[in-house]
This record gives sequence, structure tokens and C-alpha cells, in this order.
Amino acid sequence: MSAVQLTGTMTAPEDRAEAVRAAMPEHIRLSREEPGCVFFELRETDPGVFEVSELFLNRAAFDAHQARTRASDWFRVTGDLPRDYDVADL
Repeated sequence: MSAVQLTGTMTAPEDRAEAVRAAMPEHIRLSREEPGCVFFELRETDPGVFEVSELFLNRAAFDAHQARTRASDWFRVTGDLPRDYDVADL
């Protein structure tokens, strides 16, 4: 099985950016603790622009991360925000 890498950005309008910032630490912590997480970085590069880079050992670990995320407070805060992500099997 090959590793899976996700990179890209998520954009929040000014009126929602603070809620995203508040939810980030827990989302980062939980993501980094997941089995199969090799690397997880989430940072604000410009006001309201959040860059993500993540690497999981395999597709199963990546899919489990996606499922956990969709059931989280992070998704409640960010689920409808525009994302521009690339996902690659390495």
C-alpha cells in the first residue's frame, strides 16, 4: 500500500475566520494522534487562508482520518468552506 498525501488550502470569510482559528488546535492534536498519521500541518498563511499538508501511511489511515474529521467539531465549523485540495497516492 502506498502513502497518501493531501495538500491545499481552505478559505474562510472574515466573519468565520476566528471560529476556524479557535477550532484549529484540537483538530491538529486529534489528527496527529491518529494511527497512520505521519505528518499533519495546518496553518493560516494569509488572513482567512488556511494551508494544510498531511501525510498518512496508507489509504486506510487516510480514509479513517477523513471519516473522523467529518464527525468532528472541525467539520461543523468548516464543512461548508471552500477547499482547494490535491490528494496523491505516493
